[in-house]
Amino acid sequence: MPNLNERRITLTRHTIEQEHRHLDSTGDFSGLLNAIATAVKIIANQVNRGELAAPAEPGGETTAPGKVLQHLALAGNEVMAAETLWGGHLAAMASAATTGILPIPAPYARGKYLLSFAPLDGADDVDVNQSVGTIFSVLRTPRPGADPRAEDFLQPGTEQVCAGFALYGPATMLILTTGDGVDGFTLDRDIGAFVLTHPRMRVPGHTREFAINSANARYWEAPVRRYIGECLAGSGGPREHDFTMHWVASLVGDAFRILTRGGVVLYPADSNPGRPGDPRLLYGCNPIAFLIEQAGGLASTGRSRTMELVPSRLDQGAPLVFGSRAEVERIERYHREPDGDSFDTSLFNVRSMFRAG
Repeated sequence: MPNLNERRITLTRHTIEQEHRHLDSTGDFSGLLNAIATAVKIIANQVNRGELAAPAEPGGETTAPGKVLQHLALAGNEVMAAETLWGGHLAAMASAATTGILPIPAPYARGKYLLSFAPLDGADDVDVNQSVGTIFSVLRTPRPGADPRAEDFLQPGTEQVCAGFALYGPATMLILTTGDGVDGFTLDRDIGAFVLTHPRMRVPGHTREFAINSANARYWEAPVRRYIGECLAGSGGPREHDFTMHWVASLVGDAFRILTRGGVVLYPADSNPGRPGDPRLLYGCNPIAFLIEQAGGLASTGRSRTMELVPSRLDQGAPLVFGSRAEVERIERYHREPDGDSFDTSLFNVRSMFRAG
């Protein structure tokens, strides 16, 4: 007879075993996670089909990439809602693809959790076949039994019960934390279940990689210019090491790389009055920060801990710097130093591709 401990651990088994450790568990939480996992499987199938999943254009014309993107984002939103609203686990949900909140409608039972999610993070890259994903966060409703309001979602990230993201790449993965470390699951299409493949993920402490949108260099604050300038100076600079830059403009893609290879990702505060690049606090910053901290890394605005921010509205954006602890601490230190706002270097004016202007 095979050793039961040597069998593949599915997400269902994993969540139920975790709940059994809590005597007051009702099974609601594992039910919600399995509903989210089902939604992820359906969205993964739609993303993999790409243009085939979008409605055909009149006259048989090729569907424009923007319309494929829009269709996939809205379809992902509908799938997540359809798979989670009926189980009796949620009081309401909020999506980055819509405005306002969606209370659980009658005749479905109303539960004790709030779900916020970005149905298709990195969606701008769908038409070039890069990895995209779904980000989600679970909170407890602060007013059990009452009619939900948007204000119920405006809690700091420290109040999250669970956070995670799905990554739709060569393999479909689900990365998850419930406040006791980070585990990664891979979809086994032969059995139709997520299987634990990356237990107890940890952010490597010392790496030489960074990611930032260099097109915004002219807007960066001095501490960020200093940090990036020192990285670019390589082995001949103050860091005495050569660094590699990666930038995919996808929170899920960058977060998975940080969890597996370390480094740092910067969506920094800057002087751009439009600030179009800020991740949204509820739908991106908080769940990613929760995962990174649970894996031993840090997540910050550059000046303070991300998860201690209290959101003022559902779509609020925030700067986000996350990754290996030592690198994030260095960036925070540069912001605190007295001359942090006056740093300059010729690296950005003469030798670098990051020229001011």
